[in-house]
Amino acid sequence: MKNFVTFLTFVFATALIAQSSTPNVVLIYVDDLGYGDLSCYGATKVQTPNIDRLAEEGRSFLDAHSPSAVCTPSRYGVMTGEYPFRQGTGGSWGPLGHTRGLIVDTNKLTLGKLFHEAGYDTAAVGKWHLGFGKKKADFNKRLWPGPLELGFNYYFGLSSNNSANPYVYIENDRIYGWDPDDPLVERKGEGPLPYPFDEVGRMQTNRYEGATKAHELYDNRMTGTLFSEKAINWLRKEREKPFFLYFSPPQIHHPFTPHPRFVGTSQAGMYGDFIHELDWMVGEVLNVVDDLGKTDNTLVIFTSDNGGMFNLGGKQAWDLGHKQNGNLLGFKFGVWEGGHRVPFIARWPGKIDAGSSSHHLISSLDLMASFASLLGRDLKSEDAPDSINQLDTIVGDPSSAARDHVVLLPREEQNSGLRKGDWVYISSQGDGSGGIGTSQRGGPWAVAHTNSKNSDVAADGTIRSDAPKEQLYNLKTDPYQTTNVIWKHPKLATEMKVQLQTYRQSSATRIAGQFDIPNE
Repeated sequence: MKNFVTFLTFVFATALIAQSSTPNVVLIYVDDLGYGDLSCYGATKVQTPNIDRLAEEGRSFLDAHSPSAVCTPSRYGVMTGEYPFRQGTGGSWGPLGHTRGLIVDTNKLTLGKLFHEAGYDTAAVGKWHLGFGKKKADFNKRLWPGPLELGFNYYFGLSSNNSANPYVYIENDRIYGWDPDDPLVERKGEGPLPYPFDEVGRMQTNRYEGATKAHELYDNRMTGTLFSEKAINWLRKEREKPFFLYFSPPQIHHPFTPHPRFVGTSQAGMYGDFIHELDWMVGEVLNVVDDLGKTDNTLVIFTSDNGGMFNLGGKQAWDLGHKQNGNLLGFKFGVWEGGHRVPFIARWPGKIDAGSSSHHLISSLDLMASFASLLGRDLKSEDAPDSINQLDTIVGDPSSAARDHVVLLPREEQNSGLRKGDWVYISSQGDGSGGIGTSQRGGPWAVAHTNSKNSDVAADGTIRSDAPKEQLYNLKTDPYQTTNVIWKHPKLATEMKVQLQTYRQSSATRIAGQFDIPNE
């Protein structure tokens, strides 16, 4: 009997160890959510109790960055663990057109493949924006290759976002509700939008007709509810394997179309109401994990693909007293901090200290190497070349940072930057938001409109005639980038410029070691 009890004890202990070594993972990768868009990061005009719960039960990172200040490049970086400038021949810099083919090489290791090859059930639900098809998406045919070829067992979502054609949902590799007798057809002229333009901000001209059932199933205002239902139903599947869910809500990218029950619930207009819907979506996923009894064995990561945008809804929210990127300089598309410093929260009860925070530098690029370490997988030299293992930073309490530098990528390549220690070098004037800046949605114009301060920007929102051609900031003494100090530290600026150029010119070589930072 004693031997039998000992045997049962051994089996039970072994099972616990096995369970702990194969935790479930939920990556919530949201759209356009800024550093100041959550109440746990200081917002007062919106309330995000479900996301705040993650912070209360886990760790908030205060120096976390997206791979780019633009959606598609960031998603490429997260999915592959490499900087988006390494994509293809010219890199990924802007939002991907809705008919573009898949931009991720199917031979590469991806997040989906990493977990799938480790024996996980895998799903991606939400915004994709990495393309479908070999060269061009044909929405009347099988959308192949796509998420399923990158390691996901299931996909449901949007080809790009709620503001873009063809205004249909996709399930696995087909249009959701597709009827071969009623194909999607490109219009010769403009068609009606699925939601009134003036109420919500920018939407693409509707270029498609036909696909009656698919279009009837599509409703901007129901997208959040539908995606939550799809994620919840997938989570509730009976399974023997651990699961990896990549949950990528299109919230809070324009158009701001929250479900009617959220309209008017914030003090920041439709922008804030959309944040409230996002918070509800996160709560729905967390509640299911709780109901399944898997909370203690599930690592949840929450972060955003770039900073908040100064679009129509963003301006309205700002005028109501809500600062989507807090006091950081800049917005989405730009290389200034507001474009890429984002919320990043990790929760794993019993492994991550509840209510803790970290000032260590971290990038979403690091998820690949960190998850590989979690799964006990050694990465090859060609796998995730720019990803650094930050597992100890996420679940432990290291005294020093694993990463001391990161390349900063805006919409315009010539404004690429380098963060190294406390210093930020930017290779041109302005923030590199390109046409977005000239159309009054960001850039120097927004600096003036928001009464922010930057020594290179004149009161009328233009670059001063005597401004330096490049930029250098010390975030330790000047966290909001008010003063360009490049003339005071020319040696440091030159060294960082050379390092940035070398980095960009290098092949996909795995990062090794850290740069030495001159004492200036």
